[in-house]
Amino acid sequence: MKIPRRQFLHLAAGAAALPTVSRIARAQVFPSRPISMIVGFAAGGPTDTAVRILAEAMRASLGQNVIIENVTGANGSIGVGRVARAAADGYTLSAGGWDTHVMNGALYPLSYDVVQDFEPISLFRSAPYLILSSSGDCPALC
Repeated sequence: MKIPRRQFLHLAAGAAALPTVSRIARAQVFPSRPISMIVGFAAGGPTDTAVRILAEAMRASLGQNVIIENVTGANGSIGVGRVARAAADGYTLSAGGWDTHVMNGALYPLSYDVVQDFEPISLFRSAPYLILSSSGDCPALC
């Protein structure tokens, strides 16, 4: 079977262009749906207040709703466990601190692994703890 020259050139050009066309992928724009931020403490506390301030800035910059959910109990490990079971797609975030992401994992058996199941995104707040005393009150420590 003999292929006409013009048809052969069309097939050759199509075969040459195929590898470049097939690599073009259209990704979904992030975020395309609301983001949930899980706080393991009651509403109105310091962690909840800081997360709500952060969520307002995220709403403005991302152009998408950010929903704050307070899932309380067990020093925040119930809320963190809920995030660990969620799909790893970036739409469910955990907001916590030293107590929820370090101390709970060191003291209690948990249904999730804090090191393996989570990826830190950002430090958005720092709350240092200090013990202060006058020099005359604690001769054993000073």
